[in-house]
Formats: sequence, C-alpha cells, structure tokens
Amino acid sequence: MVNKALDFGVILEKCGIESDTPAVVLKNIAAELENLQESDKPEFINYMLINIKNGEVLAGIIKMTGVMEAALILPVLLDFLLLKNYDSEYSDELINARAMCAKVIAGFKETSAVGALLYCLNNKNENYKVRLACADALGRIGDRYAVMPLINVVQDEDEKSVYVQESATFALGMLGDSSAIDPLISIMEAKQGLIGKFSFLKERIVEALGKLNPNNKKVLQVLKNSLLDSSPMVRINAIEALMNSDYENAPEIIKEALNDEDDEVKRNALIALYNLKGRDILDEVISLPGYGNFLKNEAQNLIDEYEEE
Repeated sequence: MVNKALDFGVILEKCGIESDTPAVVLKNIAAELENLQESDKPEFINYMLINIKNGEVLAGIIKMTGVMEAALILPVLLDFLLLKNYDSEYSDELINARAMCAKVIAGFKETSAVGALLYCLNNKNENYKVRLACADALGRIGDRYAVMPLINVVQDEDEKSVYVQESATFALGMLGDSSAIDPLISIMEAKQGLIGKFSFLKERIVEALGKLNPNNKKVLQVLKNSLLDSSPMVRINAIEALMNSDYENAPEIIKEALNDEDDEVKRNALIALYNLKGRDILDEVISLPGYGNFLKNEAQNLIDEYEEE
C-alpha cells in the first residue's frame, strides 16, 4: 500500500528537478530513494517516469531500478516501456530511456516480461533503438518462447531495419535453441554473394550458428562456404566458429585462409591455428617460403608473446 502522507511532487522539487544539472538531480533522487520504504519506491519511480521530461534523468532513474526487487518494480518498468500513461508522441530522449528500460528488464530474467518485449520488437512503427534493445533483452532473458518470433523477424522480407534483424539474430545465438539453425541457414544461403547492408546480417548469422551448434553438418558446410564470402568479417567469424567446433578437419580448412587477400583474415586464421595446433604452425609460417612477410611477422610476434609467458 502506498504511503498517502508522501507528496512525491514535493520530494521531486527538493531534488532540484527544475534547477540543478542531471547529475546533481540523480544524486539527490538516489538519496531520497534510500530514505523511502521499499513498498513506496515503485510508486515514486512511477511518479517520476510519468512527470519528468529530461531523458538523461529518466535513463538514470531507470538504471537505479536494476537493484530493486523485480516483483515490485517490473510492472512499473513494463508500463514505461509500453508507454502506458503517455501520449503517443514522445521525444528522442524518451526513446533512449525506454531502451535503457529494456536493458534493465533483461537483468531481472523474468519471463513475464517477454510479452511486452515482443510487442515492442514486432511493432514496425516503434523506434529502432527500442526494438534493438528489446531483441537483445529477449536473448538475455533466455525464454525459448521468444525463439519463433525472433526467427520471424530475421526472415521478414518486409522488415525495413536490417539492424533489428541483426539484433534478433544475435539474440537467437544467446538463446541457443537448435530450432533456429535451419531458418538461419536458409537466410544465409539466400544472402550469399550480397554485400553492403547484408554483410552485417551475415556476420551475425555465422556468429549465431557457431553458438548454436558448430558441429552440425549443415552448419559446418555454411561455415566452410563463409570462408569464401565477400565480407572479411564474415570470413573471420567463420574462422572463429570453426576453431570452437570439434570438427577434426577444422585446422586444414582454416589453414586455407592464410592465403586470404585480407590481412585481418590471415591474422585471425593464424591465431586460430595457433590455438588449435600450438607453436608448430608458427614455426612453419616463419621457416617456409610460401608465406608472406606479414604472416611471418605475426607468427614471430606470437612466439615472442609465448616465450614471455
């Protein structure tokens, strides 16, 4: 029950909401929260989220709620995320605060928040920053109920934001549900050869597949194909996924990337082989004439680090 003797407006004025800088206001709010009973804190937070217009202060207040009891504060945060008690028009500052809200909600790991997060994610009229934060939160909460909706976002040809699709893909990797493998492989195959904005999506898909099951035969084939992708980062992610697999031929496949045209790809391939095979590969690169000066220098640097350890 709320303490009716409390006047949250007066408390907020005492915090200097109209005159002080955001940093000072937040310090004062934190002190006032310390003086309140636990049962009064959610109502005060709710009052502030409705009445404060400064986005920096709002984000700071929301961040404070991360240490509160989920059962008490989560309903307040969900109302703010869904813009309950707010006009349909809202500022960019409020958007940033709502993105912070999704991040804090994720920290509670409460499956009861999944519905609200999915609602925001699936709303194409929603600001992309909020949708990105909601996708990430769904991955961190870990409820597999979110798997199919996330797959739908990644597969949606009408989705305007490739960034949202990337975030949904990353979330699928965090969730670790193998049912996402085939849809992600299909998307990867459809985007094969495409560059530009799709390069980042392919990076996330390769990364997610590596987390889901790098030993799956279909996944291994995608990883092999990805070593020939036009994007260097896709190739690097494929190298890392192969390195972390139990595939016995992974070193041989990765070794081919030592001849890649991109220096960063070559460097990552060398490091992966070093992790898999030890110093022998470094000695080989230094001693044999088939490797260029770049790789020889990288191999020597790794040996120097090894000897220092």
